[in-house]
Amino acid sequence: MKLELIATATFGLEAVVKREIQDLGYKILKSEDGKITYLGDERAIVRSNLWLRSADRVLLKMAEFNAVTFEELFQQTRGLAWEQLIPLDGKFTVTGTSVKSKLHSVPACQSIVKKAIVERLREYYMAEYFEEIGAEYTVKVTILKDHVTLTVDTSGAGLHKRGYRVRDVAAPIKETLAAAMVQLSFWREGRLLVDPCCGSGTIPIEAAMIGRNIAPGLNRTFAAEGWELIDSKVWKEERKKAFGAINYDSELRIFAFDVDEKAITSAKENAIEAGVDD
Repeated sequence: MKLELIATATFGLEAVVKREIQDLGYKILKSEDGKITYLGDERAIVRSNLWLRSADRVLLKMAEFNAVTFEELFQQTRGLAWEQLIPLDGKFTVTGTSVKSKLHSVPACQSIVKKAIVERLREYYMAEYFEEIGAEYTVKVTILKDHVTLTVDTSGAGLHKRGYRVRDVAAPIKETLAAAMVQLSFWREGRLLVDPCCGSGTIPIEAAMIGRNIAPGLNRTFAAEGWELIDSKVWKEERKKAFGAINYDSELRIFAFDVDEKAITSAKENAIEAGVDD
């Protein structure tokens, strides 16, 4: 199934995220401030969440349309095939933003979108009540200058949550930003990397993971892992491939220092958790 996916990014990192998506082999449809839209399939959702180092989230794009009234928002949303994604027991919440639009009340827009999805699912499943005890589907309605984009979050927790940060320090840098900094520096295996103020070790750890080709999402779970849309075998296959892609033989010269003893302790523990302490 062909799907439109959106990788969200911190402003200024769009080019890095775009390059990562292209390296995975997917076609870029458009690049905008804070997001890259690209074509993929169910497996692309899995691979994107496992491998994108600098993106914040991976969203499944459901539709784009213009709406200046609540009725237009309701009918356009209700007309989408939500039943192809959300099962009878699916748990779905609606979040939203609105900028420079006639539909400026975000709570009202969220309520209208939720009602439209419920009406569509009620009609399809012939059910009056939804328990919402199954997998999570977080729907986001984004309205910019009366242009509506409906997406569903496939990631769950932000992609910067790698799962290796067991000890922290004050004002830690995000893992996604650290990975982008390393990539923008054109550091690679064989070159020296020194971080004289390493804090909890995020930059050297991300560099080591890049140098060893360790998928950043290997140690965590994602919202889409519970979706019926994606066979659980696909997740197992892609994780197995990711483990097989790790290069344990790469010779890395990475040095990290800090004046704070607690920071060094944190960095060591995080490096152990990330599997790059050596």
